[in-house]
Amino acid sequence: MEMAELDALLTREGLALLDSLDPVETTGDVAHVVSRLRAAGHGPDLVSAAVGQARLRARARAKFGELADRMLFTRAGLEQATRTSVALRHADRMHRAGIASVADLGCGIGGDALAFAGSGLAVRAVDADEVTAALAAYNLAPFRPETTVVHGTAEGADLAGVDAVWLDPARRTGGRTETKRVSAADYSPPLDWVFDLASRVPAGIKLGPAHDREALPDDAEAQWISVDGSTVELVVWTGRLRRESVARSALVIRGDEAHELTAPADAEDEPPRELGAFVHEPEGAVIRARLIGDVARALGAGPVAQGIAYLTGDREVTSPFVSSFRVRETLPADAKRLARALRERGIGTLEIKKRGIDIDPAAFRKKLSLKGDGAATLIMTRMGDKRVALLADRV
Repeated sequence: MEMAELDALLTREGLALLDSLDPVETTGDVAHVVSRLRAAGHGPDLVSAAVGQARLRARARAKFGELADRMLFTRAGLEQATRTSVALRHADRMHRAGIASVADLGCGIGGDALAFAGSGLAVRAVDADEVTAALAAYNLAPFRPETTVVHGTAEGADLAGVDAVWLDPARRTGGRTETKRVSAADYSPPLDWVFDLASRVPAGIKLGPAHDREALPDDAEAQWISVDGSTVELVVWTGRLRRESVARSALVIRGDEAHELTAPADAEDEPPRELGAFVHEPEGAVIRARLIGDVARALGAGPVAQGIAYLTGDREVTSPFVSSFRVRETLPADAKRLARALRERGIGTLEIKKRGIDIDPAAFRKKLSLKGDGAATLIMTRMGDKRVALLADRV
């Protein structure tokens, strides 16, 4: 969204037009609505802004639920925004630590700031992009005057009187639509500045889940978060926002339920073992936090091979920190022989999972020529120096 489009949208007529639109979800919907609004005499900037926002609102419901229908977005801002289910947990941590006011430095469209303000925290939000800051101000308007939004840099923000800071360094090139990832050396604000501030002020720092663990502060808590099977972020907590005796944590959210695994350090791994009756796939947050060993011991399991994050055992148990599968049989890993075996078993619907084997599941599926009414999960992995294909069922 450009400033001209924003100016056209932020009027009584513009906002009323946006709110009157049905969800815009496909390219065909866009073309139809644009033609209708232009024929009705609306200007090109307003039409572009309203239709673009209607489409973004439809996408945003996955992160923000019904709240999305009263928010404004940029495409990049929506992609990078924290889900409400996660942001509310960040806000809860702040309350538990006795935080009353927070500066959100790099607030984007305001995903985290909304959760902070909605939970009763006073929020000072800052963003370096003028349009993005304006959208954040609109989204946070119901929480004035306790919440303010400023167009400016994180480095230049006024931190007088705030109890903590929330930092979300830009990990992509500038822009409101198509952006590209940059290396950690090019984050904005720079990570050296971010970590220096966090050493002096209680802080939560949102980073990508694959961030270099060796580059994290030694005296911080690193919390990896998975939501509905996807590992979405790493948060580094410092000062009183760090929990006592916790250096590593894995928070797993599925639907309305959340479970957390915490530890004072990386967990010691279990040794590999022979294939058992069950295979367990740890959540991405558990893998990133290097707490697989703790999960393995709770399940009475061990890895199928050194360096492979599949666990196996004979106990009929599962855990919120894994997806569990009952092994039917071991099949040949060769595509032609495997295809024949699956046809003989009438498997027409197949979930393919893989670790330790360099295959593209989508391309591999085409080689299998699946037919039949049966359904199963195929786990492609390595055990020792052998490639194996495990036919299994989700528990």
